[in-house]
Amino acid sequence: MASAAAATAAAAAVAASIRERQTVALKRMLNFNVPHIKNSTGEPVWKVLIYDRFGQDIISPLLSVKELRDMGITLHLLLHSDRDPIPDVPAVYFVMPTEENIDRMCQDLRNQLYESYYLNFISAISRSKLEDIANAALAASAVTQVAKVFDQYLNFITLEDDMFVLCNQNKELVSYRAINRPDITDTEMETVMDTIVDSLFCFFVTLGAVPIIRCSRGTAAEMVAVKLDKKLRENLRDARNSLFTGDTLGAGQFSFQRPLLVLVDRNIDLATPLHHTWTYQALVHDVLDFHLNRVNLEESSGVENSPAGARPKRKNKKSYDLTPVDKFWQKHKGSPFPEVAESVQQELESYRAQEDEVKRLKSIMGLEGEDEGAISMLSDNTAKLTSAVSSLPELLEKKRLIDLHTNVATAVLEHIKARKLDVYFEYEEKIMSKTTLDKSLLDIISDPDAGTPEDKMRLFLIYYISTQQAPSEADLEQYKKALTDAGCNLNPLQYIKQWKAFTKMASAPASYGSTTTKPMGLLSRVMNTGSQFVMEGVKNLVLKQQNLPVTRILDNLMEMKSNPETDDYRYFDPKMLRGNDSSVPRNKNPFQEAIVFVVGGGNYIEYQNLVDYIKGKQGKHILYGCSELFNATQFIKQVKYIPLLFVAIGIFQKRERKPLTHLNQLQPKPSSYTKIRCCHGRLRKP
Repeated sequence: MASAAAATAAAAAVAASIRERQTVALKRMLNFNVPHIKNSTGEPVWKVLIYDRFGQDIISPLLSVKELRDMGITLHLLLHSDRDPIPDVPAVYFVMPTEENIDRMCQDLRNQLYESYYLNFISAISRSKLEDIANAALAASAVTQVAKVFDQYLNFITLEDDMFVLCNQNKELVSYRAINRPDITDTEMETVMDTIVDSLFCFFVTLGAVPIIRCSRGTAAEMVAVKLDKKLRENLRDARNSLFTGDTLGAGQFSFQRPLLVLVDRNIDLATPLHHTWTYQALVHDVLDFHLNRVNLEESSGVENSPAGARPKRKNKKSYDLTPVDKFWQKHKGSPFPEVAESVQQELESYRAQEDEVKRLKSIMGLEGEDEGAISMLSDNTAKLTSAVSSLPELLEKKRLIDLHTNVATAVLEHIKARKLDVYFEYEEKIMSKTTLDKSLLDIISDPDAGTPEDKMRLFLIYYISTQQAPSEADLEQYKKALTDAGCNLNPLQYIKQWKAFTKMASAPASYGSTTTKPMGLLSRVMNTGSQFVMEGVKNLVLKQQNLPVTRILDNLMEMKSNPETDDYRYFDPKMLRGNDSSVPRNKNPFQEAIVFVVGGGNYIEYQNLVDYIKGKQGKHILYGCSELFNATQFIKQVKYIPLLFVAIGIFQKRERKPLTHLNQLQPKPSSYTKIRCCHGRLRKP
C-alpha cells in the first residue's frame, strides 16, 4: 500500500490555495494516482467512480460532472447502491475505511464487478482492515485485479480557497452539543477528539506543512491541540514513512515560513453564531437551504386556474451551485445585501444593452432570423456584428448567472422584509458594540410583525450574552413572559444562563468592539420602476469593520501582541524533539500564514470577518476551518437539547485552583474518583 500525499504535494507545488491542493489530489487519484496533465490531447481512460457519502461530499464542491467526464469518469455511483457488473472497465474507489465499506468492497471483489480495482481511502486504513481486503481478494482469485491501494489523507471538505469544514456526514458526532453535553463519557469524548484530529492531520498532510499550534487552556481546543501535536510528532519521528518530508514541504502558499494554527473553542463566543447578518453569503446560509456550496430554493408553481377545494400545487424545487466560476458570487458574497441587489440590477441592465445591440445590428443589416454561419460569411463590413454574435455564448452564461442571483437574492429579500431582518441586524450590532439603543428590547420582542419566535429568541440571547450585568430576576421574568407570549421555547435561555455563569467565573465576557453599522437612508437605484427588487422600507446599512473575538485572538497571536486574552495560550511545536507545556512562543516574529480552527462549529459571519481583516494585511494569508458549519437555526436547535445540570456554582479544580471553563466539568463521577473530570475528558484516580 502507498500514500498518495507525498506525490500529490509535488504536483500541487504551484497550487496556492487549499482548494487547489485538494482538487489536484483528487484529479491525481482519478487518473490512477498519476499526475494529471491539464492540456493532454490523448483520450482519457474511461472508468467508473465508486464513492460513499463522505467521498461524495468531498468531491461535489470541487469537481463538476463535466470535469469528472473530462477525467474519464463515465459513471459515478454510491458504494452501497445496487450496481450492475461492468467487467471490462476499471473502477476507482474513494471511501472511508469503515467496517461497512470494507465488507461491501470485499463483496464487489467476490462478485467480479469490474476489470480492475483502484482502492483509495479518504483517511488511513488500519492493517487489520487491509488484511480483510487481501483475504477477500485471495478468496475471489482477484489479487491481480486489485491494481493499487492508497491512503489519500483527504478527510475534510474545502468550501472556499480559504475555508474548510471537517465533515457533512455524521456531523452530530463532532457537533457543539456532542462536545458540551454534560453526560458525555470519557470514551465518547476521546472518539470525538480523535475524529477531529484525524481530519486536521489530513488537512496538514494535503497542505504539506507542519504548523506551530496555539490553543486556549482548559477547553476542548486544548485536547485537540495535545492529540494533534502527538500525531504530527509521531509521523515526523518516522523518517522513512513521514508524510512531511522532501517535496511535500515548501510548496505553494506556505513556502517561506511555517503556518500558525490557532485552535479556539466555540464557547469563547456564542453571540456571533446567533447574530442576524447583512452580507450576501452569510444571509443565504442563514435564511435559505445552503450547504456544500449549493442553495436549494422552493418556487411556488402558482394557484391560478385551480378549482375550488383542489389540493394546492406542489412547489418546484430548484438547486443552484455557487462556485468560484461564478464571478458575481466571488465578487459580492461578502458584500452588504443592498449592494448585491443593486449590482444584480446593474448586471441585468448591462446584459439587456448588449442583447439590444446585437438585435439592432441584425435589424440594420436585414439579418433577422439568419443563423450565425450565414452572418460569418459576409464581408468585412459585418465584423462588428460577427464579434457581437460570437459573444452570444458568453452573454447566455451571463444571463444564466443573472437569473440565478436574481432568484437567490429575491428569496433572501422576501425573508428580510417578512421578518424585518434589517431591524434585527442593526439592533444586535448596537447591543454587541455597547451603543445606545433607540428602542426598547421588550417592544421588539412584543411586536407581532417583527420576525419569527426564533428571531426574537436570538435577539434576546445576544442581549443576555453581551451585557456585563445580567438583568435582575424581575426584569428577566418580564422578558421570559414576553418571549413565551411570542411563542419562544425558553430552553436555549436556560443553557445560555448556565454557560454565562461559568464564563464569568473563568474570564470576562467576549468583547465585540465599539463600532457599528451606519444607516444610509433607503436605497435609491434599486427602487427604480422596473427593478427586480422592491427594496422600499429596507434599510441600506453600511458595514464598518470590527474584529469579532476569533479575529481578535488571531490578530494577537499572528502579530505576536501581548494581550491578557491570549498570553496564557499553550504553545506546541511538533518539530521540537521534546514536547513542552509552555505558553512562551519560541518564534518571536509575526506569522505570514495562519489557520484558525473553531472546535465546536463555525459560521460564515466569522469567516467573512477574517476575510475583511486580512484585506488590510499585505502579503498575509488566513484559512478558516471548523468542526461543522451551522447557521443560527441549527445552533439554537443544538443548544435547546443540551441537558442542564443544576449544580452549585463555585467548584474549582483542586490541582490548579483555576475556575471551571467548561460545562462538562460539572458532571459528577462515581465516588471512586475524587476529582471532577476536566473538559477534555480525562479522569484522575486518587
